[in-house]
Amino acid sequence: MLRNGGNMVKAIFMDYTGTIIQEKGADLEMIVSRIWKNSRLETAKETVRYWWNLIKMMEEKSYGDAFLTEDEIVDRLLERLGREKGLVDDFAELHKLFQRFWMYAPIFDDVKEFFEKCSLPIYVITNNGVCYVQECLEQNGLEAAGIISGEMVRAYKPHKEVFDHALKISGCAAREVIHIGDSVVSDVNGASAAGITPVLIDRKAEVQCTDYKVIHRLMEAFKYLECI
Repeated sequence: MLRNGGNMVKAIFMDYTGTIIQEKGADLEMIVSRIWKNSRLETAKETVRYWWNLIKMMEEKSYGDAFLTEDEIVDRLLERLGREKGLVDDFAELHKLFQRFWMYAPIFDDVKEFFEKCSLPIYVITNNGVCYVQECLEQNGLEAAGIISGEMVRAYKPHKEVFDHALKISGCAAREVIHIGDSVVSDVNGASAAGITPVLIDRKAEVQCTDYKVIHRLMEAFKYLECI
Protein backbone atom coordinates (compact mmCIF):
# COMPACT_ATOMS: atom_id res chain seq x y z
CA MET A 1 0.00 0.00 0.00
CA LEU A 2 1.12 3.56 -0.72
CA ARG A 3 0.13 6.86 0.82
CA ASN A 4 -1.91 9.56 -0.92
CA GLY A 5 -2.57 12.71 1.07
CA GLY A 6 -2.73 10.84 4.36
CA ASN A 7 -4.76 7.92 3.01
CA MET A 8 -3.36 4.50 2.27
CA VAL A 9 -3.84 3.81 -1.44
CA LYS A 10 -4.60 0.17 -2.11
CA ALA A 11 -5.39 0.18 -5.85
CA ILE A 12 -5.27 2.22 -9.02
CA PHE A 13 -8.24 2.59 -11.36
CA MET A 14 -7.36 3.37 -14.97
CA ASP A 15 -9.31 4.41 -18.05
CA TYR A 16 -8.89 2.37 -21.26
CA THR A 17 -9.37 4.33 -24.51
CA GLY A 18 -7.16 7.40 -24.58
CA THR A 19 -5.21 6.30 -21.50
CA ILE A 20 -4.06 2.76 -22.26
CA ILE A 21 -4.80 2.53 -25.99
CA GLN A 22 -4.30 5.31 -28.50
CA GLU A 23 -7.14 6.52 -30.68
CA LYS A 24 -5.24 5.59 -33.83
CA GLY A 25 -3.99 2.59 -35.78
CA ALA A 26 -4.62 0.87 -39.11
CA ASP A 27 -8.13 -0.30 -38.23
CA LEU A 28 -9.31 3.15 -37.17
CA GLU A 29 -7.72 4.75 -40.24
CA MET A 30 -9.61 2.28 -42.44
CA ILE A 31 -12.89 3.03 -40.66
CA VAL A 32 -12.52 6.78 -41.13
CA SER A 33 -11.41 6.43 -44.74
CA ARG A 34 -14.29 4.17 -45.72
CA ILE A 35 -16.97 6.22 -43.99
CA TRP A 36 -15.61 9.45 -45.46
CA LYS A 37 -15.23 8.16 -49.02
CA ASN A 38 -18.52 6.26 -49.08
CA SER A 39 -20.73 8.98 -47.62
CA ARG A 40 -21.51 12.66 -48.10
CA LEU A 41 -19.08 13.69 -45.36
CA GLU A 42 -16.55 16.02 -46.96
CA THR A 43 -13.34 15.41 -45.01
CA ALA A 44 -11.74 12.87 -42.72
CA LYS A 45 -11.74 15.48 -39.95
CA GLU A 46 -15.48 16.04 -40.34
CA THR A 47 -16.00 12.27 -40.26
CA VAL A 48 -14.15 11.90 -36.96
CA ARG A 49 -15.96 14.84 -35.42
CA TYR A 50 -19.40 13.60 -36.58
CA TRP A 51 -18.81 10.08 -35.28
CA TRP A 52 -17.32 11.17 -31.96
CA ASN A 53 -20.18 13.58 -31.22
CA LEU A 54 -22.77 10.88 -31.91
CA ILE A 55 -20.90 8.33 -29.79
CA LYS A 56 -20.81 10.64 -26.78
CA MET A 57 -24.46 11.58 -27.22
CA MET A 58 -25.60 7.96 -27.39
CA GLU A 59 -23.44 6.92 -24.45
CA GLU A 60 -24.94 9.73 -22.40
CA LYS A 61 -28.48 8.57 -23.21
CA SER A 62 -27.62 4.90 -22.71
CA TYR A 63 -28.59 4.23 -19.10
CA GLY A 64 -30.63 1.68 -17.18
CA ASP A 65 -33.49 0.24 -19.24
CA ALA A 66 -32.32 2.31 -22.24
CA PHE A 67 -28.77 0.93 -22.06
CA LEU A 68 -27.03 -0.08 -25.30
CA THR A 69 -23.71 -1.90 -25.49
CA GLU A 70 -20.89 -0.33 -27.50
CA ASP A 71 -21.53 -2.93 -30.20
CA GLU A 72 -25.19 -1.94 -30.35
CA ILE A 73 -24.25 1.74 -30.44
CA VAL A 74 -21.93 1.13 -33.41
CA ASP A 75 -24.74 -0.59 -35.31
CA ARG A 76 -27.15 2.27 -34.57
CA LEU A 77 -24.64 4.88 -35.67
CA LEU A 78 -23.80 3.10 -38.92
CA GLU A 79 -27.51 2.95 -39.71
CA ARG A 80 -27.81 6.65 -38.91
CA LEU A 81 -24.89 7.44 -41.18
CA GLY A 82 -26.70 5.62 -43.94
CA ARG A 83 -29.86 7.67 -43.41
CA GLU A 84 -28.33 11.08 -42.75
CA LYS A 85 -25.07 11.03 -44.71
CA GLY A 86 -25.79 8.47 -47.42
CA LEU A 87 -23.19 5.96 -46.24
CA VAL A 88 -23.08 2.95 -48.55
CA ASP A 89 -20.75 0.23 -47.31
CA ASP A 90 -20.68 -3.21 -45.74
CA PHE A 91 -21.81 -2.36 -42.20
CA ALA A 92 -20.84 -5.79 -40.86
CA GLU A 93 -17.27 -5.28 -42.10
CA LEU A 94 -17.11 -1.82 -40.58
CA HIS A 95 -18.36 -3.20 -37.27
CA LYS A 96 -15.59 -5.81 -37.27
CA LEU A 97 -13.05 -3.04 -37.86
CA PHE A 98 -14.37 -1.26 -34.77
CA GLN A 99 -13.97 -4.45 -32.76
CA ARG A 100 -10.41 -4.81 -34.03
CA PHE A 101 -9.68 -1.22 -33.06
CA TRP A 102 -10.93 -1.85 -29.50
CA MET A 103 -8.59 -4.86 -29.23
CA TYR A 104 -5.54 -4.02 -31.32
CA ALA A 105 -5.09 -0.25 -31.27
CA PRO A 106 -1.50 0.61 -30.24
CA ILE A 107 -0.92 1.24 -26.55
CA PHE A 108 0.86 4.38 -25.38
CA ASP A 109 4.60 4.00 -24.89
CA ASP A 110 4.44 4.59 -21.14
CA VAL A 111 1.79 1.97 -20.38
CA LYS A 112 3.89 -1.16 -20.19
CA GLU A 113 6.49 0.41 -17.91
CA PHE A 114 3.78 1.67 -15.59
CA PHE A 115 2.11 -1.73 -15.32
CA GLU A 116 5.48 -3.39 -14.68
CA LYS A 117 6.62 -0.96 -11.99
CA CYS A 118 3.34 -0.37 -10.21
CA SER A 119 3.20 -2.40 -7.00
CA LEU A 120 -0.54 -1.84 -6.59
CA PRO A 121 -3.33 -3.74 -8.34
CA ILE A 122 -4.60 -1.93 -11.44
CA TYR A 123 -8.28 -2.08 -12.36
CA VAL A 124 -9.29 -0.97 -15.86
CA ILE A 125 -12.53 1.06 -15.97
CA THR A 126 -13.99 1.12 -19.48
CA ASN A 127 -17.03 1.75 -21.64
CA ASN A 128 -15.88 -1.08 -23.91
CA GLY A 129 -16.76 -4.74 -23.49
CA VAL A 130 -14.58 -6.80 -21.19
CA CYS A 131 -13.63 -9.28 -23.92
CA TYR A 132 -12.09 -6.56 -26.08
CA VAL A 133 -10.07 -5.05 -23.26
CA GLN A 134 -8.90 -8.46 -22.10
CA GLU A 135 -7.64 -9.29 -25.59
CA CYS A 136 -5.68 -6.04 -25.72
CA LEU A 137 -4.09 -6.66 -22.33
CA GLU A 138 -3.10 -10.20 -23.26
CA GLN A 139 -1.66 -9.12 -26.62
CA ASN A 140 0.51 -6.53 -24.89
CA GLY A 141 1.59 -8.63 -21.93
CA LEU A 142 -0.33 -6.49 -19.44
CA GLU A 143 -2.05 -7.89 -16.36
CA ALA A 144 -4.92 -6.13 -14.63
CA ALA A 145 -6.50 -7.12 -11.34
CA GLY A 146 -9.89 -6.60 -12.93
CA ILE A 147 -11.79 -5.02 -15.82
CA ILE A 148 -14.96 -3.09 -15.01
CA SER A 149 -17.22 -2.32 -17.97
CA GLY A 150 -20.24 -0.07 -18.28
CA GLU A 151 -22.20 -3.14 -19.36
CA MET A 152 -21.94 -4.50 -15.82
CA VAL A 153 -24.07 -1.68 -14.41
CA ARG A 154 -25.91 -0.59 -17.59
CA ALA A 155 -24.34 2.85 -17.45
CA TYR A 156 -21.32 4.54 -18.96
CA LYS A 157 -18.83 6.94 -17.45
CA PRO A 158 -19.21 9.56 -16.01
CA HIS A 159 -22.14 7.87 -14.19
CA LYS A 160 -20.88 7.06 -10.70
CA GLU A 161 -22.38 3.56 -10.85
CA VAL A 162 -19.39 2.41 -12.92
CA PHE A 163 -16.93 3.66 -10.32
CA ASP A 164 -19.01 2.37 -7.42
CA HIS A 165 -18.98 -1.08 -9.01
CA ALA A 166 -15.21 -0.89 -9.42
CA LEU A 167 -14.89 -0.08 -5.72
CA LYS A 168 -17.05 -3.07 -4.87
CA ILE A 169 -14.98 -5.41 -7.03
CA SER A 170 -11.68 -4.08 -5.71
CA GLY A 171 -12.82 -4.18 -2.10
CA CYS A 172 -11.52 -0.65 -1.61
CA ALA A 173 -13.07 2.49 -0.19
CA ALA A 174 -13.13 5.56 -2.43
CA ARG A 175 -10.36 7.23 -0.39
CA GLU A 176 -8.12 4.20 -0.98
CA VAL A 177 -7.84 4.50 -4.79
CA ILE A 178 -6.94 7.04 -7.45
CA HIS A 179 -8.40 7.03 -10.96
CA ILE A 180 -6.23 7.93 -13.97
CA GLY A 181 -7.93 8.98 -17.20
CA ASP A 182 -7.64 11.37 -20.12
CA SER A 183 -11.13 12.91 -20.09
CA VAL A 184 -12.26 15.67 -17.76
CA VAL A 185 -15.93 14.79 -18.26
CA SER A 186 -15.77 10.98 -18.17
CA ASP A 187 -12.83 10.41 -15.87
CA VAL A 188 -12.28 13.43 -13.64
CA ASN A 189 -15.95 14.24 -13.11
CA GLY A 190 -17.02 10.61 -12.91
CA ALA A 191 -14.38 9.63 -10.36
CA SER A 192 -15.03 12.77 -8.32
CA ALA A 193 -18.75 12.00 -8.16
CA ALA A 194 -17.87 8.66 -6.56
CA GLY A 195 -15.51 10.30 -4.05
CA ILE A 196 -12.39 8.99 -5.81
CA THR A 197 -9.30 11.16 -6.30
CA PRO A 198 -9.00 11.83 -10.05
CA VAL A 199 -5.73 12.20 -11.93
CA LEU A 200 -5.97 13.60 -15.46
CA ILE A 201 -3.35 12.37 -17.90
CA ASP A 202 -2.64 15.11 -20.42
CA ARG A 203 0.11 13.75 -22.65
CA LYS A 204 -0.06 16.74 -25.02
CA ALA A 205 0.23 19.27 -22.19
CA GLU A 206 -2.88 21.13 -23.34
CA VAL A 207 -4.72 21.51 -20.04
CA GLN A 208 -4.28 24.54 -17.81
CA CYS A 209 -6.00 23.71 -14.53
CA THR A 210 -5.34 23.66 -10.80
CA ASP A 211 -8.64 22.10 -9.75
CA TYR A 212 -7.36 18.53 -9.99
CA LYS A 213 -4.13 16.58 -10.35
CA VAL A 214 -2.61 16.57 -13.85
CA ILE A 215 0.19 14.37 -15.19
CA HIS A 216 1.83 14.17 -18.61
CA ARG A 217 3.10 10.59 -18.42
CA LEU A 218 1.80 7.66 -16.40
CA MET A 219 4.97 7.33 -14.34
CA GLU A 220 4.26 10.79 -12.90
CA ALA A 221 1.26 9.33 -11.08
CA PHE A 222 3.62 7.78 -8.56
CA LYS A 223 4.38 11.19 -7.09
CA TYR A 224 0.84 11.29 -5.76
CA LEU A 225 1.52 8.00 -3.98
CA GLU A 226 4.82 9.16 -2.49
CA CYS A 227 6.68 6.20 -3.95
CA ILE A 228 9.20 8.21 -5.99
